[in-house]
Amino acid sequence: MIYSENEILQYIEENDVKFVKLTFCDLHGRLKNISILSSELAATFENGARIAAKKISGFDTAGGKDLFLFPDAQTMTVLPWRPQQGRVIRMFCYIRYKDGTPFEGDGRYFLKKAMKAAVSAGYCFRFGTSCEFKLFRNDENGIPTKTPHDYAGYCDTAPDDKGENIRRDVCLTLEQMGIHPVSSRHESGCGQHEIDFNASSALKAADTFLSFKSAVKSIAETHGVHASFMPKPLRNDCGNGMHISFNIFPDSDFLEERTTGDELKNAAAGIMEHISEFTLFTNSTVNSYSRLGEFSAPRDILWASDEGSQLIRMADDADDSPVELRAADCVCNPYYVLGLMIYASLEGIAEKAELPAENESISRLPLSLEEAADFAEHSEFIRKYIPDSILDAVISHSRREWKEYSTAYDKDAFENEKYFYSL
Repeated sequence: MIYSENEILQYIEENDVKFVKLTFCDLHGRLKNISILSSELAATFENGARIAAKKISGFDTAGGKDLFLFPDAQTMTVLPWRPQQGRVIRMFCYIRYKDGTPFEGDGRYFLKKAMKAAVSAGYCFRFGTSCEFKLFRNDENGIPTKTPHDYAGYCDTAPDDKGENIRRDVCLTLEQMGIHPVSSRHESGCGQHEIDFNASSALKAADTFLSFKSAVKSIAETHGVHASFMPKPLRNDCGNGMHISFNIFPDSDFLEERTTGDELKNAAAGIMEHISEFTLFTNSTVNSYSRLGEFSAPRDILWASDEGSQLIRMADDADDSPVELRAADCVCNPYYVLGLMIYASLEGIAEKAELPAENESISRLPLSLEEAADFAEHSEFIRKYIPDSILDAVISHSRREWKEYSTAYDKDAFENEKYFYSL
C-alpha cells in the first residue's frame, strides 16, 4: 500500500509506532539509517533530518555543507522483526542540501533522473532481480565462522537443505513489508540460497533489493546463523551473484504494448558496449573479481539465449523480462547500477547498436578492481551522467581498497575482515 505523508502520520497514531528509521545508501551501496521519534516525523517531512556528511564514505563531496534526509512517504513499511509494541517503521530517503537542492551523490536521485530520461525518450523500464546469499554457522560465542550452514546443492530439499525455514521466514517477512518474492530455493553452493523478485519500476526494484538484504541479515540472525552477500566467501565454491533482468515498454499504455525485438537487442548491445566502463559499479569490491569467470559467473562479454556463463542472456520465451545481465553481485549500489543500465540501453537504442553473433565474445570484463577503476576513470559515457566529483570519489575509494589489498600480507584475512562480517 502506498501512503501519503498525512496518512503515515495518522498510521503512527493508530498503530503504536514509536520510532522511524530514515534509510539511505552511501556511494558504495552500504545501507545507512538514523532513527527519529515518531513525534518528529511531521517536522522531518518538511525540513529533513541532518546527517554528518563528512562521516559517510563519498559524501564529503558536499564540500562541508550540511546534508538532510527527506523521507519518501511512498516507501513506508513496518519492520516486522522489530517489537510489535512500540513499532518501528522505515522509509527510504532522498538526500538534499539545506535549500532543498538534491545532493549529487544521492543514488535514488540519480536513478530517478535516469527514469525520467527514459520517459523523455518514450520508454519505461521494468527490472527484476535474482539474488544469492550464503548462510554460515556461528561459533559458541556467536561469531560467524566459514563453516557453511549446510552442504546441499541446487534445489535440494530438507533435511539436506537446512536453510528452508530461514528462506520461508524471509519470504513471509517480506510479504508483511508489501514485497512479494516470486520463488526461493537452495542454490548450487554450500549453504547458498536464492530469492527471486518480479519485475517492477527501477526505483521500486532497487528499494526492494535493499529491503531484501536487510530482511535476510535480520532473519538469519534470529536463527543463529550468519548471512553473507560477500561475492566470493569460499575460494573453492560458487560465489554470490545477482542477475538483473529487464524489459522495455513504450511509455504510454506500456503494460499493453511491447517494444520491438530490435529495440531490446539495441538496448542489450548498448549495455555490452559500456559494461566494462561501469563494472566498477556492478562489481564494487576486490572480492567481486574472484567470482567472475568461475562456476558460470561471466567473464567474457557475449550474449546467448541458452543458460550458461554468458554476460547477457536473451530468452525469446521470457514473458516479462527477456534481457538478463548476469555479472553484478549483491554488494553493489543498485541505484547507480540500474541507472547506468538505463542510460546504456537508451544510447544503444538511439544509435541502433547491433548485437554481435550469439556466443561471440567482443571483449572481457575487467580482471580486477584496479582495472575496473581505470575503465571508469577514462569513460566518457559515465562522466556524461555521473558528476566528476562523485565518480572521482568512487574511483579514489576503489584505488585505496585495491592498494590495501595489494599490500596486505595475508590477502584472505584482509578480505574476510573487510567483507565477510559486514557484507
